[in-house]
Amino acid sequence: MRRALVAAVLVALAVPGAAFAHASLKHETPSFGEELKVSPRRVVLQFDQTVDALPRGIQVLTPSGKNLAGKPYVVTAQRQLVAPVPKLPKGAYTIRWQALSNDGHIVSGVYTFGVGVPAPPVTAAVGAQGPTGTEDVVRWLYFVALALLVGGLGFRLLILRGPLPERAERRFFWVTGIGVVAILQVGIVAFLLRGEDMLQLPFRLFIYGDLSPLANGTRYGEAFIAMTLGFALTAAALYLAWLLERRWLLWLAFALGLVFASGLSLSGHSAADPPHSWLSEVADYAHLTAAMLWVGGLVSMIVVVWHGAPELRRTAFLRFSRMATVLVAVLLAAGTYLSILRLPHVHDLWTTGYGQVLLVKLSLVALALLWGAAHHFLAAPRLAAGEGGTLFSRLGRSMLGESAVAMAVLLVAAVLVDSKPPPQPAPRAPVAAHDPSNSLLQGARTRIVTRENHPSNSLLQGH
Repeated sequence: MRRALVAAVLVALAVPGAAFAHASLKHETPSFGEELKVSPRRVVLQFDQTVDALPRGIQVLTPSGKNLAGKPYVVTAQRQLVAPVPKLPKGAYTIRWQALSNDGHIVSGVYTFGVGVPAPPVTAAVGAQGPTGTEDVVRWLYFVALALLVGGLGFRLLILRGPLPERAERRFFWVTGIGVVAILQVGIVAFLLRGEDMLQLPFRLFIYGDLSPLANGTRYGEAFIAMTLGFALTAAALYLAWLLERRWLLWLAFALGLVFASGLSLSGHSAADPPHSWLSEVADYAHLTAAMLWVGGLVSMIVVVWHGAPELRRTAFLRFSRMATVLVAVLLAAGTYLSILRLPHVHDLWTTGYGQVLLVKLSLVALALLWGAAHHFLAAPRLAAGEGGTLFSRLGRSMLGESAVAMAVLLVAAVLVDSKPPPQPAPRAPVAAHDPSNSLLQGARTRIVTRENHPSNSLLQGH
């Protein structure tokens, strides 16, 4: 059975995918993300093959959505699509383009640039709506998948440690296997949803859209590529651990999962929004890691131990209870620091959308912590004293409830990640201490300003 699976994987890797024949954008002027000092006279898009122009093939959009580009035309010898533009005033612009490829498909793309100002991120291109409810659900599924993989591996290596009964081992690989496959598939769906919003195209055109500005020009895209490749390696290590029955491969998969999960912290609010720093990135990663190990450990406790290895219930529960205490401490410390960092004022908790979502999350976390505290301080001592029987059945139902609350916490966290924190207050200019000489200087400055606004000076400025 396992040899057949290996052969199937090798065949799948050996068979090349079909190559796409549609045109691809090779170079653009203005360039993606470029900040120009003066207005461009035209937009030039160069492709790897000749294309045909469409009536609105190039649009240069202002933030209000007005198109300033002229009628596009093709320079066949250079494989270029060109559109003239008038003199653009200072500001940010979005270019949306479409061209008819030789294979009959319409290829499309979008990117941003600025004249005298920095270019906005391509995810903020004119027409993009931002994260939707569907993306919140997809991100929640991604968090759940991370918990199943990383938390499941951590539970197996740190809590169970020794050999497991065959049924429990099989359940462990099912939990972590579902987790790693879901990470890869759900991650791709999340990326495509973000690209669909950016391109604003129906699906029949979206599949030929140019997503390179999103993939190569944003933190989100770079993190997506690194995490997808990293979790593919994690999947390979987990598969080989099952195939070869080598424990060190589980440690490798666990280490890879922990490393590449950091992509979320390196591309989120803690890394991009002020006042971010390396400390905020570390705190976000610690918060994420503690949540993965806690939620994934709860699921593994129920699926792997409670129903797969009843003889290990007491030992596994007592060990996990001790580890959960540490995880909760890290979760609270990192979460408190990040909340203080992202909310400039206390009233932001109930006056901003971000703060209101955070309040819901804090309420659910408090409920989960009370639940876990009851397990730690009431159930664990009874188990340590040797009680069992009906206590095990009640604990199983109780952990299901705690797991449901933990899943709800992840759902609210997914909404929170896609919410915009309130803006930070602008720094105030330092006020000099009172000094008689400063008063003289202020008076001099006042006289200078008054003179600069005098009508006679307008003539001098004109000359």
